[in-house]
Amino acid sequence: MSTLTIFADTDSTKTLTYSTDPIEISSRLSAEGIRFEQWQTRDDVRAGDSQEAVLTAYADDVSRLIREQGYQTVDVISIASDNPQKDALRQKFLAEHTHSEDEVRFFVEGQGLFALHLGDQVFEILCEKGDLLSVPANTLHWFDLGPEPDLVAIRFFNNPDGWVANYSGNNIADQYSRICPAGQ
Repeated sequence: MSTLTIFADTDSTKTLTYSTDPIEISSRLSAEGIRFEQWQTRDDVRAGDSQEAVLTAYADDVSRLIREQGYQTVDVISIASDNPQKDALRQKFLAEHTHSEDEVRFFVEGQGLFALHLGDQVFEILCEKGDLLSVPANTLHWFDLGPEPDLVAIRFFNNPDGWVANYSGNNIADQYSRICPAGQ
């Protein structure tokens, strides 16, 4: 279930807002300039599927978003729990950073936890299968794919070079939530 939890950026233990209602999540994020939508998903795409198979399955949605927003590059990140690079990939995304372009993800399978550092608050958005999240350029944020990822996401870019992070050097991300292994 998709969730939005908002904290003060000085106290990761005090929840200011919590919601599992997609309409409320979308409205609250929209007020901050962040796009959140839920798209129809398919059951025939899984972690480990090729980029070509995923993009073919979602060709109409991908084409529509490219037309609307003018994205230059689209790719697929597909990470299964047996991926030998999973720990290194997780660490790469966990530190607070920005991008010079929007960070846009459509979750085809699995989940991921985005944390956005907006002013004096931290917005944690647990994205699930079917969620589209667009984080505006130059927004401080971090992302957790979890210790046992089973994730497929379509990524949209304005920059043909793809994902390029500018790390802030702030360790704030260490104080906030992470995706825990099942059963914890």
